[in-house]
Amino acid sequence: MPSFPSRRRLLTTGAGAALGLGALGAAATPASATPASSPASAAPARASGAEEGRSLDELYRAALAEGGRLVVYAGGDTPTQQDGTKAAFLKRFPDIDLKLIVDYSKYHDVRIDNQLATGTLVPDVVQLQTLQDFDRWKAQGRLLSYRPAGFSKVHDRFKDPQGAWVAIAAIGFGFMYGTDAVGTDAPRTPLDLLDPKWKGRIASSFPHDDDAVLYLYSLYVEHHGWDWAARLAAQDVRFARGSNSPGDAVRAGQYAIGVGGSGAPLGTGPVKWVLPDSAPFMAWGQRAAILEQAAHRTAAKLYLNWQLSTATQQASFNGWSVRTDIAPPAGLKPVWEYRNANLDGFPRFMSDRAGVERLKQTFALYFGEVEGDPTPGFLGLRPGA
Repeated sequence: MPSFPSRRRLLTTGAGAALGLGALGAAATPASATPASSPASAAPARASGAEEGRSLDELYRAALAEGGRLVVYAGGDTPTQQDGTKAAFLKRFPDIDLKLIVDYSKYHDVRIDNQLATGTLVPDVVQLQTLQDFDRWKAQGRLLSYRPAGFSKVHDRFKDPQGAWVAIAAIGFGFMYGTDAVGTDAPRTPLDLLDPKWKGRIASSFPHDDDAVLYLYSLYVEHHGWDWAARLAAQDVRFARGSNSPGDAVRAGQYAIGVGGSGAPLGTGPVKWVLPDSAPFMAWGQRAAILEQAAHRTAAKLYLNWQLSTATQQASFNGWSVRTDIAPPAGLKPVWEYRNANLDGFPRFMSDRAGVERLKQTFALYFGEVEGDPTPGFLGLRPGA
């Protein structure tokens, strides 16, 4: 069996490779970048019909007969972030040649647009945080309408009615703390982060670099006002790129509190992710779709069916499932039952690209630019001032 191209080639294949590479260096590239051209026959995704009736084993055999290859573009912060997913999939389907490429969603979508425009499409499946892309690609006829087994059990907020996309995981963003670092005085709300005792002890991902973190910060400001942001800026917060960075900093014992990352509400490790009683946090369904021009459709269908299977959903890292027939563990409600999770808000937020860009610039004024040292905010505040 011929080998797949390198990760670098997977990210830049085709006549438009230079354009794709250029996007890598542009932190301010809008996530909704429009492809250079659309097919003349572009049309809304077709109705998908009934749910998949084949078992995982039947799909596996059919995928092998198709060639046994699969390429997935997955949103994430580090190249190894989906290694667990890849290992679990290959344990179940060892003969599939899976390439699971992880990068920021706002870079992946630009690559995909360029590949579609230049006829050099690489991925079969896309699973991204940039929710607005799925609506746009559906309208352009770029997505295969398909209902995996269990689709009818997926909560309505986590699927497209025509099957153009389906959420495969429910993710929550908020803040966390190191249990040893805070002792019995753990923060429970965003207002608690302003206590002077936490000055110099908070790490956060940049809200103006990650749209999910940006939405989380916007919820904090909506509830507590811009004065909250100004006072947080005075807490000498360590900002870094990537929603993994706060948890990593707390886990390493460098900081007591991390803001702008995911976690497991019932986790018992050294880092405790806070599920607030009434204060806001944000949650969304990580959408996945098969591209209409996918080269390996059957393997792509196998992947979506496996992701939505009872076994995979029950093994979610945070206890939440996108399926209504899978109950969370004791002490946890389905994510859609938490009103303070703002589940409907994030898709609306992501669809307003002009508003998102304005909010990015506003938070950059408070907390500094993404690259380099933080700069003074327009209030004249420098962290630690």
